[in-house]
Amino acid sequence: MTPIPPGSTIGIVGGGQLGRMIAIAAAQLGYRSHIYAPEASGPAADVSARWTQADYEDGAALERFAQDVDVITYEFENVPAGAVSLLAGLGHVQPNAAALRVAQDRLLEKGFVAGLGGRTAPYAPVDDRAALTTAIAAVGAPAILKTTRFGYDGKGQARIGDVAPATLDRAWTEIGGQPAAVLEGFVRFEHEFSVILVRGHDGEVRFWDTPHNVHESGILATSTVPAPAPVRAQEAEARGTARKVADALDYVGVLTLEFFAGADGPIFNEMAPRVHNSGHWTIEGAVTSQFENHVRAICGLPLGSTALDAPAVSMRNLIGAQAHDWPEILADEAAHLHLYGKHEARAGRKMGHVTRLHF
Repeated sequence: MTPIPPGSTIGIVGGGQLGRMIAIAAAQLGYRSHIYAPEASGPAADVSARWTQADYEDGAALERFAQDVDVITYEFENVPAGAVSLLAGLGHVQPNAAALRVAQDRLLEKGFVAGLGGRTAPYAPVDDRAALTTAIAAVGAPAILKTTRFGYDGKGQARIGDVAPATLDRAWTEIGGQPAAVLEGFVRFEHEFSVILVRGHDGEVRFWDTPHNVHESGILATSTVPAPAPVRAQEAEARGTARKVADALDYVGVLTLEFFAGADGPIFNEMAPRVHNSGHWTIEGAVTSQFENHVRAICGLPLGSTALDAPAVSMRNLIGAQAHDWPEILADEAAHLHLYGKHEARAGRKMGHVTRLHF
């Protein structure tokens, strides 16, 4: 492609903290950002040149937005695929609509990765309450029932500890009786980790160091590099799977695949066709952050180095009231504080993060 030069405008669908950090990285490279979101404002508003408030189904607003920007990306995968397909017909959208379509559906996503030779937990589709009984007989318990769409940070999920009808009734109710769900068998694993890559228009792929992730109540709490030895032993296979996914989708931009370190190898959990929370440490911890490399990729620029800036790096999310600890965090000379400008510190809400480089 012909590179999109600095001074151009990047359209970002979604105005949350990921859009904020993409816009900051874009500004450092001389680009302007235009946000499209149904909300009147959001974390990205503070750092973006323009904001369009309109529904994702508003075709006329989407067309006006596309005409005002030079390239379009998105900051979260729950954007209606129809909106992204419409935008793709109007202009340059990366990552492409195919990547979004696969990542939005857990069932489709697992089948896609398995078809490329990746390992997944045992799973079965669940279309109604009767299908849950059939699925649990095939997959067994314990298991977890998930909606196929719109689930993140532990939402849209119900744990199942046994096969009793009352237990299945409760799980079905907990996910809202969604007609599109998937039952996943539990897998034994030592660690959780993610593979974060960037792929350019020419097919070049670069990986950041693999972070070891720890979740609390279904929400990412910390990401640390280097990962422990059991994760590093599975890194090559996991990266191989991630590269196959990126190539099969003709992906452009930052892509993240999450894995469990299982007894027999890395077990794919889910993918995110975007910059990712487990890569926030790259802002200070890598030569080129995931956000800058995402901008470089979608604009057709040379990719930057993904090498570490320190022997070890740790990132901790600030959830809810933890953001009020900013005075103590700033008193730590080794801490790099990022607050997202959210006005209400609700329980379970990601308010910011803090990164430390360890020498």
